[in-house]
Amino acid sequence: MSFKELRGEGASIRLWADPDSVEEAAMQQLFNVSRLPWVEGLAVMPDVHYGIGATVGSVIAMRGAVSPAAVGVDIGCGMTAQATSLTADDLPDDLSRLRGAIEKAIPVGREAHKHSVDVDHLGLKVRGWHRFWSDFDDLAKPVGRLKAKAMQQLGTLGGGNHFIEVCLAEDGRVWLMLHSGSRNIGNRLAQHHIEQAKGLPHNSDLPDPDLAVFINDTPTMEAYRRDLFWAQDYARRNRAVMMGLLRNVVRKRFRTVTFEPEISCHHNYVAEEHHDGQELLVTRKGAINASAGRLGIIPGSMGASSFIVRGLGNAASFESASHGAGRVMSRTKARKHFTAQDLAAQTEGVECRKDAGVVDEIPAAYKNIDEVMAAQSDLVEIVARLKQVVCVKG
Repeated sequence: MSFKELRGEGASIRLWADPDSVEEAAMQQLFNVSRLPWVEGLAVMPDVHYGIGATVGSVIAMRGAVSPAAVGVDIGCGMTAQATSLTADDLPDDLSRLRGAIEKAIPVGREAHKHSVDVDHLGLKVRGWHRFWSDFDDLAKPVGRLKAKAMQQLGTLGGGNHFIEVCLAEDGRVWLMLHSGSRNIGNRLAQHHIEQAKGLPHNSDLPDPDLAVFINDTPTMEAYRRDLFWAQDYARRNRAVMMGLLRNVVRKRFRTVTFEPEISCHHNYVAEEHHDGQELLVTRKGAINASAGRLGIIPGSMGASSFIVRGLGNAASFESASHGAGRVMSRTKARKHFTAQDLAAQTEGVECRKDAGVVDEIPAAYKNIDEVMAAQSDLVEIVARLKQVVCVKG
């Protein structure tokens, strides 16, 4: 489908979803964003749903401004995937030991490594580690004592909708895939700057206090940009370390395995981009860069398919696409509505947790990923369809 254009009070709203399917509170958030004087345009993905300040599934292009709450607290959250030389025939019938080995190698939930990971031993291609950690000392003062924790959490999954999966493509090839972000350090930086923005005079008359912005050429904006881009880099490195640890787990069980290059993408971040003849700050809150030819990852839920995609460079969406299926039910509502037995039924055939602790991630709490993909056929083309056989949750 193509987009439907809604006339906001300021910028236009381009919607890759049926307006009637968007919850009332989320629609109000879209109109609130469109009223901000700095907004050049707003593209809304088919996985759109209510968030804090701005909806999840929003692409907000601003002139010389950025809203830290619109970026969100998991700065740099995103996906990494990698094809292997393995096929379905190489995998054992019982995948529980493989799941256990992954959980042993990569801390999940609030857990961390006892010591920071030796990145040289992993043979990662990510460079600049010394400079990256030395730049930590320039971050906002409230996080100054968190360096040791940040180092130990690098290469850890977290909880919520974050996951590590072993998947099969339709051709039987085995893929590795994971979803995570900037962990506690990104959250703390985001919370600090959200509160800083709310106290600025130019944000005193906004439709929603959570849409407070920083403006270019101000000390507060420069401080936020410094911390924002560092946290986005942390998230990228976090996924790279996890993928390195995951490869090691696989190598120990399949000695001759080889790996294709990684595909990686943020879906909660800010980028400086050129659109419509302007230099803009583009916030993708639950959206990926889908510029022409660019590979990306759009996951479903812990019981649904995920997709490797190639961007089509659609200018109307600021060259973006959805970041996943998107929730149709809050975590609280899902826990009240479903049971562990429901979860077991909906994840049949997947080696994963099936207990009450992850019922809020039940597939039925998410939109139908096939419908989401159909709604954005003008934004991306499908390269591979993956289905998990192992899913690790925090």
